[in-house]
Amino acid sequence: MTPATALPLVLASAPAGKPPVDTGDTAWLLAATALVLLMTPGLALFYGGMVRTKSVLNMLMMSFVSIALVTVVWLAAGYSLAFGDDAFGGLVGGLRHVGMAGIGPAGVHGTVPTLLFATFQLTFAIITAALISGAVADRAKFSAWLVFVPLWALLVYVPVAHWVWGPGGWIVDALGALDFAGGLPVEITSGASGLALCLVLGPRLGFKKDAMRPHNLPMVMLGAGLLWFGWFGFNAGSAMGANGLAAAAFLNTLAAGCTGLLGWLFVEQRRDGHPTTLGAASGAVAGLVAITPSCGTVSLLGALVVGLAAGVVCSYAVGWKFKLNYDDSLDVVGVHLVGGIVGTLLIGVFAVKEMTGGTEGLLYGGGLGQLGRQLVAVVAVGAYAFAVTYGLAKLIDRLMGLRADEEHERTGLDLTVHAETAYDHGVLGHGAPVSASVPTAQKAKTQA
Repeated sequence: MTPATALPLVLASAPAGKPPVDTGDTAWLLAATALVLLMTPGLALFYGGMVRTKSVLNMLMMSFVSIALVTVVWLAAGYSLAFGDDAFGGLVGGLRHVGMAGIGPAGVHGTVPTLLFATFQLTFAIITAALISGAVADRAKFSAWLVFVPLWALLVYVPVAHWVWGPGGWIVDALGALDFAGGLPVEITSGASGLALCLVLGPRLGFKKDAMRPHNLPMVMLGAGLLWFGWFGFNAGSAMGANGLAAAAFLNTLAAGCTGLLGWLFVEQRRDGHPTTLGAASGAVAGLVAITPSCGTVSLLGALVVGLAAGVVCSYAVGWKFKLNYDDSLDVVGVHLVGGIVGTLLIGVFAVKEMTGGTEGLLYGGGLGQLGRQLVAVVAVGAYAFAVTYGLAKLIDRLMGLRADEEHERTGLDLTVHAETAYDHGVLGHGAPVSASVPTAQKAKTQA
């Protein structure tokens, strides 16, 4: 069971003289929460650099607007349904804390304030929704995205988070599968949902004909670096304390990111003859994705293998879209779905009792039981996320249209949707001249 959610929710203050909040744990979780929030702007840069110049701002906006949309939904009902007391046989929490009712400064979750725990979990929900945008880059209506994100967060992310981390959630309590920091609720839901959206939207204009190369690889590398930096908060923060488990998860995260990077580059060198910067960034992310569920359950040796396996497998998986004819624009399926599956399943192989408190994987004498439980969890979460997202996307497409107009897609969503361009600073929306508010000297310099 994930330490982050195995702790009881306490809403009352502890007896006088015995402060329930541990200042060290709280300080670390405050920092970890900020780190995870930073991952979404990092993701925006990572994705923004991978698209063509005509849609880079739209890509950035899809991530940034997810911060606002998911935050509102989470505070209104998401937190209560995900982490409130179980109300429907392990499927979802109750409505006791709608609007964060009953949770104040005195509320405590384990050794940290409940408000902080809720905010930490919010940052996970935010980046999960933002991850999906990479699968539909260049062609999704921004207005449809504004509708999709809050509904998806409530219908897909919130229930799965309850299954895995919530009190009474069936995956942990009834099934006994393990997920330390989000392989199931974050990686597999985003990957499976991205696949569903790909199929509803159809491929981009020019898919498999035009090159569609990343327009700014330095931006991709910067985004990957920010993601890696934030991932330490993501994984080590899930220990819910400044302790040895957090340190182990931190080191495992670093190790897996490194072997993921090396594994991807090895495949590129062997297959293509060239190790690329995009491959390095993608390989690091693949290793980080895979270690997310397993960073608190495997040893350092296991983490090295998990990262390497993800780097190698995902480097091949990103090419499946060309064979199977689904246009996963920025490889959400190939990296997050496949990497999440690799990391979640390998818990059943490499789990050690020193990390889990008793559960052991196949290589350490635990037999096939835990591997089987991990497989059931992967299939259940992947199937649920895919089915609900597919239905939701079909509904939105029918009501308002999910795909951008062909003319907008050809011209680029930056100009047609946002009336901005990323690199043409002398022209604003639809060829309009620089605003009159710009000083005369600056206008003259720009026009020159």
